[in-house]
Amino acid sequence: QVQLVESGGGSVQTGDSLRLSCTASDWYAMGWFRQAPGKEREFVACISWPGTKKDYTSSVKGRFTISRDNVKKMVYLQMNGLKPEDTAVYYCAARRGVSGAYYSRDSDYTDWGQGTQVTVSS
Repeated sequence: QVQLVESGGGSVQTGDSLRLSCTASDWYAMGWFRQAPGKEREFVACISWPGTKKDYTSSVKGRFTISRDNVKKMVYLQMNGLKPEDTAVYYCAARRGVSGAYYSRDSDYTDWGQGTQVTVSS
């Protein structure tokens, strides 16, 4: 198991940007999920180890970018063009994986962060 620590959430206006950060580990595929009030947790983005493969949910493609810095052992979610519908608690997730494998289902992940709130107002 790995301990995941997220940071970077906050309250912003429509169109603003935020960058979420999360600790990562070697040989772990990483993902970002979010949960809005009254809704189920949903997939946002994921990245393989060591970072060659990525995937995004359709609603964030072109606006969000997932990346990882394996020297610093961090994974990032750069969020541009934020919209009110992006408001949610964002969770970082990890699972040990083979090189190039990436996962978009929350049931694929074994370790979760505590979540960081992102609020986008119009």
